[in-house]
Amino acid sequence: MKNRILITLLLLTNIFNLMAQEDSYLWLEEVDGKKALDFVEQKNNATLDVLTKQKEYQEIYDKNLTILNDTDKIAYPGIYGDLIYNFWQDKNHVRGIWRRTTKASYNTKNPVWETLLDIDALSKEERTKWVFKGAQGLYPKYNKFLVYLSKGGGDAVVVKEYDATTKKFMPNGFTLPESKTNISYLDENTVIVGTNYGDKSMTTSGYPRVVKLWKRATPLSNAVTIYEGDPTDVSDSGYLMRDGDKSYLMIGKGETFYSSKTFVYLNDKLIKLDLPEDANINTILNNQLIVKLKSDWTVNGKTYKQGSAISANFTALLEGKKELQLVYEPDTYSSIDEISSTKNLLLLNILNNVKNELYSCAFANGQWTKTKIDAPDFGTIGITATDEFSDDYYFNYQNFLTPTSLFSANAKNNTVQKVKSLSNYFDGSKYKVDQYKMKSKDGEMIPYFVIASKDIKYDGTNPTLLYAYGGFEVSMQPSYSGGIGQSWLDKGGVYVLANIRGGGEFGPKWHQAGLKEKRQNIYNDFHGIAEDLIAKKITSSQHLGIMGGSNGGLLMGVAFTQRPDLYNAVVCQVPLLDMQRYNKLLAGASWMGEYGNPDTSDWDFIKKYSPYQNLKKDTKYPEVFFMTSTRDDRVHPGHARKMAAKMLDMGHKIYYYENTEGGHGGSSTNEQRAKFNALYFSYLWMKLKS
Repeated sequence: MKNRILITLLLLTNIFNLMAQEDSYLWLEEVDGKKALDFVEQKNNATLDVLTKQKEYQEIYDKNLTILNDTDKIAYPGIYGDLIYNFWQDKNHVRGIWRRTTKASYNTKNPVWETLLDIDALSKEERTKWVFKGAQGLYPKYNKFLVYLSKGGGDAVVVKEYDATTKKFMPNGFTLPESKTNISYLDENTVIVGTNYGDKSMTTSGYPRVVKLWKRATPLSNAVTIYEGDPTDVSDSGYLMRDGDKSYLMIGKGETFYSSKTFVYLNDKLIKLDLPEDANINTILNNQLIVKLKSDWTVNGKTYKQGSAISANFTALLEGKKELQLVYEPDTYSSIDEISSTKNLLLLNILNNVKNELYSCAFANGQWTKTKIDAPDFGTIGITATDEFSDDYYFNYQNFLTPTSLFSANAKNNTVQKVKSLSNYFDGSKYKVDQYKMKSKDGEMIPYFVIASKDIKYDGTNPTLLYAYGGFEVSMQPSYSGGIGQSWLDKGGVYVLANIRGGGEFGPKWHQAGLKEKRQNIYNDFHGIAEDLIAKKITSSQHLGIMGGSNGGLLMGVAFTQRPDLYNAVVCQVPLLDMQRYNKLLAGASWMGEYGNPDTSDWDFIKKYSPYQNLKKDTKYPEVFFMTSTRDDRVHPGHARKMAAKMLDMGHKIYYYENTEGGHGGSSTNEQRAKFNALYFSYLWMKLKS
């Protein structure tokens, strides 16, 4: 019997090895391989030679750079104690500055900022293209910070401890070399850390699986292990949750992208919380642990519905008891977009038919009551910062045609005041926004937004850009973009935002309707919207372009390989495309909860849509524009490289641009972002204009 198993395993290994050998473009997966980089340089030059010579290019670049460098743009706040912190980039600070000001000064028109860290100066001094990736402060004084710096914009970071009093990095502070790292303060002299400790300390997805407590002024090798996950976990991490003055050391065992076990490390022991493994833990407020459910949960004869927010008495939960209360239960057309908290109140951001409503919630006498915040309607709201020492907070508001505004609010008093706003980068009064619904192949009604001139002619000739994402429960919501306004709408284009399944617009069920073997639903939704736009004569296939990045880049690959007849331009950004090997490249294994495992029978449904495997030499495809980054350490640039090379060898014309830095976002500086935007808008106008 053992021999049979061994023979079967050897046969399977040989089969998969042969499958890999059939891929003659594996050399393009060598991120910094000379041959691969020569390919990148050659294709970059060919693309730049065409697109930078388009008559629209320079104007679009200049306008986008002006918007990005605008000194009147909103400086978004991070509240640490009595001060407001902000990271800022403009033409004088290409790589940016990390700075702070007082709360009183921040709410004025011209705050007085104190620079803490100049990333341009640091990059010059250390001869490294540093990208600021954020900072975490030491509660409650916030006189020390763990600063995260990336070499070129990737997810892997170098950690350096910073003294906010002396405004210098601490020579003997907590410091970690480049890695995908989880680190947070436990107290002034202890951090909770997961990083690359060496052999077998990382998961197959490339994230930490060992959690340690590390004492100040001791070598990392002396850190004490308090948890060790499995190699097949996505990521295992330790972190601190606070409830007022109380703090709890939490351990998250991320078994898949959507399921995890949560433990509390108490008195040198791990206590597992008896919660659904697909639930999201959000915050602890007044001993109530706030949990968002991804599936129905029946406790003591009562069923809490999928998508609901509930609270659990935390001290009781630690004793194995479930004392639960319903906070909010969405209906068919709503979902919980965000959960946050101030000192005394819970903040719920509800998405109702893809428009936000904001509520404050109070817990008293064993139940929750909610009060609607007097925030603007018919747009997108995002909670940008909360104050753990008061009920003050900030939220952002925007829609397609209204410049983004920042509001200062108080949850207890239900007061709201606009404190900052973007400039009007384009005249929104010239345009209209329509929300349509389209019946997909299986009968589900799929909404989408169309932004167009009030004088639009429905004659099928309008250059139209359709944008979507369709995955990971990420919602596509109305947003204000000066770049889209000036570079697309003002030049006569129509912009379409699709709310296809796979996203979170209508809760977990909307996402789960596109998971794994159900993924074709997402692609049918997208094709259906394209057909609906053509049927309404908003546009035609000749004038219809599509764009998406990351998982949205996969969507683009599927769209043009399944329905090349529908689209005349495709902007495919930082994409997944080779779904047979995606789980072997960088962080790919972490997404098997979304797509499935191609090394199992899941390949039977994945292979039906995987763009790289479904290319055909004798099919007429649009001239696709692939965009990626050499320093993307999340989605491997090999996806875009291999797809481009394979199409070229089949005789298909494509455009290709790979930025040498920028990480998964594709760009690190405003100049790089403006160039990215100018390239794809120039491409779209070249392909779609009448």
